[in-house]
Amino acid sequence: MRCPFCGNVDTQVKDSRPAEDHVAIRRRRFCPACGGRFTTYERVQLRDLVVIKSSGKREDFDRDKLERSIRIALQKRPVEPERVDQMISGIVRRLESMGETDIQSPVIGEIVMEALARIDTVAYVRFASVYKNFQAADDFEDFVSELRPPSQKDE
Repeated sequence: MRCPFCGNVDTQVKDSRPAEDHVAIRRRRFCPACGGRFTTYERVQLRDLVVIKSSGKREDFDRDKLERSIRIALQKRPVEPERVDQMISGIVRRLESMGETDIQSPVIGEIVMEALARIDTVAYVRFASVYKNFQAADDFEDFVSELRPPSQKDE
């Protein structure tokens, strides 16, 4: 593993332990050249996924991009970081186990929305506002009214 500080390719692992509910390995590394310390994570990747955007553009699936968008939706919400990590790992496993290497971006969006709806309604609405490209307050109102139980919709 290349040192992020000096570029030395000869770094040493000082400590390894399970992370993210045993779906990843966290490694503490040391660079003998500059003395730098850093952490890496190792995860199983079943297949290389390609995202097909609605424009038709193809790009490699980026777990970090998925994580960033979910963490933005969950910003300042009372959800434990471990639960978020488990949710992200679950989404990636689900995508990898679909059997396809090419995945349409709306499929990913729907899976993320399902997962967010189960853990935090506010984050679900935040993500949906970007994913569904809300343009006006009425868009929020219509979407939120669909979340309310039928007895509260008519009030």
